[in-house]
Formats: sequence, C-alpha cells, structure tokens
Amino acid sequence: MVETVSIDILSLLLVLTVAWVFGAVAERFGYPTMMGELFAGIAFGPPLLGLLEPSTLLSVFAEFGVFLLMVYVGMEVDLRELFKLGPPSLLIAFGAFVVPFGLGYGAGVWLGVSTGAALFLGLAMAATSLATKSRILADLDLLDTRIANVLLGGALASDVGVLVVFAGVDSYVTAGTLDPVEVVAILGKALGFFVVTLLLGYLFLPRAWALIETLRERYGFVDQTTGLTFALLVSLLFAQLATLADLHMIIGGFVAGMFLRQSDVEPGLHEHIHTVIYTLAMGVFAPVFFVTVGFDITFDVFADSFGILVVLVAIAFLGKILGSWLFALPTSLTSREGLVIGFGMNGRGTVEIIIASVALSAGVIDTELFSILVFIAIFTTALVPVTVTWGVRMLERADELVYVERAGSGH
Repeated sequence: MVETVSIDILSLLLVLTVAWVFGAVAERFGYPTMMGELFAGIAFGPPLLGLLEPSTLLSVFAEFGVFLLMVYVGMEVDLRELFKLGPPSLLIAFGAFVVPFGLGYGAGVWLGVSTGAALFLGLAMAATSLATKSRILADLDLLDTRIANVLLGGALASDVGVLVVFAGVDSYVTAGTLDPVEVVAILGKALGFFVVTLLLGYLFLPRAWALIETLRERYGFVDQTTGLTFALLVSLLFAQLATLADLHMIIGGFVAGMFLRQSDVEPGLHEHIHTVIYTLAMGVFAPVFFVTVGFDITFDVFADSFGILVVLVAIAFLGKILGSWLFALPTSLTSREGLVIGFGMNGRGTVEIIIASVALSAGVIDTELFSILVFIAIFTTALVPVTVTWGVRMLERADELVYVERAGSGH
C-alpha cells in the first residue's frame, strides 16, 4: 500500500514537473501553456519515451482539472456582455460554428463513423478558445482594434454555443438510440438541468452571497477561505446536477462559473475566488489533464491515416475561415477584416481537446480519431499567431486596421 502511494506521488511529481517546464517553454514562444503540456505528455508518456504511465491518482487529478478548468472558463463569460454583443459578433459566432460543424459532421459520415462520433467530430471542428485569442491579441497589441472586439465577442458567444450544443449531443449519445421516447426523456432531463440551475443561479445564489456578506460584516467568521469553499461547493453541486441529468460534469462546472461571475459578491472576495480557481486549475490540476491527454495519442495515424488527418486538418482550418468570412460580409466589416477574424477564430485549444477526451472516455470515438482531433487542435492553434500577424499586416497595408475609442487609449 505504502509503495503504491509512493509510486503515485512520484508519478504526480514528474507529471507536474514536465508540465511546468514545457508549459513555460511554450509560453516563451508565444503559445498557450497547454501546447507545452501536451507535448510533455506525448514525449515522456507511452507514445514516445514511456517514462510516465497512467495511474488512478493522475486520472482523478485530470478529471478534477477538467472540472476546475470549465468553472474558470465559465467565470470568464460575462452574461451581461454576451447579451450586449452586436450583430457582427453574433453573426460571426454563428458562421464560425455552423459551417465547420456541418463540414465536420459531413466528414464523419464520409469516414463511415457512427452518428455520435460524427456529431462529436463536428463539435470538435466548431470549437474555439477564448483564452487563446485573448493572449494572442494582447501579445500583438491589438486589443483596441475593431477586429479584436468582434473576434473576442464572437469567441465568447461561440464558446457558450458549443457547450450548449455539446449538452445536446451528449444527451443524444447517452440515449444511444433513435427511440423517440428515450430521446425525449433524455432531452427532458437536460432541459430540467438548465431550468434548475437557472433558478439556483438567479434566486438562491444572490441570497446566499448576501447571507455570507451579512455574517462576514456582523460576526467576522466568514473569510475569503470560506467564501472560496462555498463557491467550490456550488460548482460541485451544479456538476452533480449535470450528471443526474445524464450530462457531462463539465457542463455543470461551466454553468456554475457563469453564475459565480454574475453574483453580486464583494469585489475583493470575488477576485480572491477567481484568482484561486485560476491558480488551482492552470497551475496544478489542468496541467495533469493535458499531460495525460498526451498519453492516449498514437502516432500510427501518420502511417495509417495520414490522408484522413490532412483532409480533416484542412476542413477544420478552412471551415472556420470560410464560416467567419461569409457571415462577416453582411456586416460593416470589410472582406479583409472578415478574413483575419476567421484566422483568429481558428485557435481551438482547450475546448476541442476536452470534447475529444469526453468522446474517447465515453467510447464514442477510438484512439485513432482522438489522436487526429488532438493534432487538429495543436495544428490550428499553432497557426493562429502566424496567420493573424500576416492578416494584420495586410490590413495595415490596405489601411483597414480600425481602432476603437477607449478610455485611456491613444488611438
């Protein structure tokens, strides 16, 4: 028993070490830490060197990492801002979802996979990553441009849309059949989950936070630590409600994060909760998830399915650009701006990998298709800084890089 625990701790130590080192290297070159963590899992795990192996402890950390990561992603979504998004952002979010989703689903049908696998393939193609875009736009000093506003707004709406559709696909796959009664029952559970969480989020949470503030002011025994504990309990409750509705727990974590963002919590306490959840997710648990994702990758796809890999990467890359560009045309954006926004929407990153991991663990897709989806996430995310930089230079040459007025902006 002691020996087993010792091996698990050593394994965790090694995983966190390589995740930290390779994540820092990836950041140094302007890429998300997730890219370095994935590479570490591939290099040191079963696909290459075999120095790291899966274990029960790593699986638990990885599962909790996905959960915390989705709570954090939810806390980055401001529902008030989402409702204020203008037509350009909403149109582009719609186009950047529908076109690649349709192409991905069609590719799944072409490959002859199951309907559930084809739906997950479409979802993976449609996924995007708000965090990846924010980092790249900041690095390129573009946050005060019109394309950045539309791109971030579109990514925000797209993130929410992908996860809502994911809930529907997850429900369909859980039903496992086209039996109308079973499908209606599953969809009814999913709808019930959203109704219950809406009631909890809008009715219970504000009152709970008000009570916590009262206890804190009058008696002083509610501090930042207990506030954080309450936020985690709420998130776990939402995750449990999701599983009871036959949805994946990440849906519960994401919805909980959104309501934690909307709650009228004292600013200092909210900032503490946000910071600690970010630190726990990005610094400890999520790195374990991304390293262990690398364990499941097989390089056989380059020998056995290289043609399919190339076709799917091309569909993913071009589908996002085409969808964003086409749906930007009816707006006030120029054709070139629509093209550059399409380049930016291509960074799938975290969300696609989580979707692929869920599909693999559910047995909907096999290791080969899982590996292809992870490589798609890597390739498309790696291309974003290069293509967006080229696109911005094109806009500058055409005098179409439009800056927006902001407080304190020199533009």
